[in-house]
Amino acid sequence: MSKRRIGVFFALVATLLLVLTACVNSDDGENGVYNDPGADPGFSVGDNPRVVALGWSDGAIALELGTKPVAIYDWLGFGEATKGVGEWDAAKFGDDTPELLSAQSQGDFNYQQIEELEPDLILNVRAADDSKVTDRLAKIAPVVSAPSGSGDFAVNWKTQTELIGKALGKGDAATELIAATDATSERLKNENPAFAGKTFVNAVKYGTAYGAYLAGDARFDVFAGLGFVQNPPVTQLQSSGFFAQVPVERVNDLNSQVAIFSTIGLPFADLENDARLNSLSVVRDDRAVRLAEDDPSVQALSAGTPVSLNFALEKVTPQLTAAAARVQ
Repeated sequence: MSKRRIGVFFALVATLLLVLTACVNSDDGENGVYNDPGADPGFSVGDNPRVVALGWSDGAIALELGTKPVAIYDWLGFGEATKGVGEWDAAKFGDDTPELLSAQSQGDFNYQQIEELEPDLILNVRAADDSKVTDRLAKIAPVVSAPSGSGDFAVNWKTQTELIGKALGKGDAATELIAATDATSERLKNENPAFAGKTFVNAVKYGTAYGAYLAGDARFDVFAGLGFVQNPPVTQLQSSGFFAQVPVERVNDLNSQVAIFSTIGLPFADLENDARLNSLSVVRDDRAVRLAEDDPSVQALSAGTPVSLNFALEKVTPQLTAAAARVQ
């Protein structure tokens, strides 16, 4: 083959490779989905990636790891005042302000809006398990999602942090962030040996019924880390992922030795004046910590990030200490 033909051949090969690469990266292709914290993400987003965070608290965790998302889905309704995150994280944005996204439901994202943000990475970890949403997002940018088999919004806070950390190339920082919260928990546990083995519920009143958070959700797990155990009757209730429904006829299942009660979508007065809850000995004996839905501690527990859980533990533990001291 002549030198000229060899040159033409390699030029054709190079052109073909460019075409194939363009096809892989086109809107019709998939950018990949990362959902295994034990594996390598298989991509690199660089030092200053444009991150769009759609999952519950995904953006806050990225921020705690030192990456400022350009857009956040504000699940907890923190609003512009704290830039879509809790008061414990807002200052980390500095002078930057993310775009706050909204939708009617988890599967109702404005995909054109997300595309226009030109993300290098999309976080959708603590979210509904919807392959159609994941597949659509993967046409825009690489996606980080919950491990296969996770319930809707039920990914463990540590797994969520590990996934986001590794996807951002900050796996070591994620490990350190988790360890710092674990250290706070261990310290408070050691300071409060009376917590060990005490039955406990973290429950809410909503609508005309009640509910309790279960193991696997940070709103229970952080208190288990202090030594409390789930009130046994709660484990027999019908559950949906991280939450057990408590019908009115079974409200006594919430009568643990120590409790936290709050509301969802109801004023605090509805909790204070609830005759069924007030009939429980845990309330009558002042062993229940009652918190308004907008109490920063409740919001921090709901956010379920390393920093927010650390914040909540420091705020709530003194009240639990007083409650546990009243157990006969």
